Amino acid sequence: MSILRGTKKLLLAAGLAGCGAAAAVLFTGLHKDTESFKAHASSASLLLPDYKFINLHNYIATKWDYNWDRREPNSLIAPIKGDFGSLPECDQDDYNRRLEKAKSTATRHLLLIRHGQYRMDADTDELRQLTSLGRDQANRIGERLKELDLPYTRIIKSTMTRATETAEIIHTHLPDIPMTACDFIREGSPIVPEPPISNWKPEPKQFFQDGARIESAFRKYFHRADPSQKQDSYDILVCHGNVIRYFVCRALQFPPEGWLRFSLYNCSMTWVAIKPSGRVIVYTVGDTGHLSRAQMTTN
Repeated sequence: MSILRGTKKLLLAAGLAGCGAAAAVLFTGLHKDTESFKAHASSASLLLPDYKFINLHNYIATKWDYNWDRREPNSLIAPIKGDFGSLPECDQDDYNRRLEKAKSTATRHLLLIRHGQYRMDADTDELRQLTSLGRDQANRIGERLKELDLPYTRIIKSTMTRATETAEIIHTHLPDIPMTACDFIREGSPIVPEPPISNWKPEPKQFFQDGARIESAFRKYFHRADPSQKQDSYDILVCHGNVIRYFVCRALQFPPEGWLRFSLYNCSMTWVAIKPSGRVIVYTVGDTGHLSRAQMTTN
């Protein structure tokens, strides 16, 4: 208990007695095993009255899954049978060659663009067209992408009207980049959010249907490069706020239920890179540097 008392004094001296997160981190460092950590929970109630200790411990213990896209090289080739050390050297060399051949060498960049502002008072998707401001926003992100002058591979647009119109405006700035449409990245309800919000409650069947589709889109576009790809690629996906937020959570291996905890402006840019090792880097989320303050809208 002397360590616990000393920790309390340290926290109080630092002015952190009311900060649950900071206290929880220190306690986690002191008590590596779960049972010990839980045993001191009641003693720390003054500092951490409302914290769920076991959840924090489990979160910190979570490791990065390098085979999240099922493209980790050693999972793509058949293993050598028997004891590795007892096999002929030629078999080991063959295994190593196949392992190297299965490795990615290029980085896949995904630039996720949310559509421009649109008419929310319309009853059907066909009538939910971009507003005048939405077209201005689309022009600005088109100009931004052109200014970046990256070696873009393709533009993939959602088949919903507002995203299609946004993509077509972007395409006027990048006319040489091939453009295709994809139903998978249409707007939807990816997963029940946590915490929920009172003014948005889709029916369970909507999560069931949309969630499978949006997860399919994630698996289609988010993965490391094929070993045959020699140069880095830059795909532009013009889609929707819910879809992009879910993608970011999944790509970073964060709890996907947290997708509704952040927002994205219209025609903002989110930049995700998938390295050959399977590591994921997010360079920007909802970047609006190309928009004026008056052009920053969320509907």
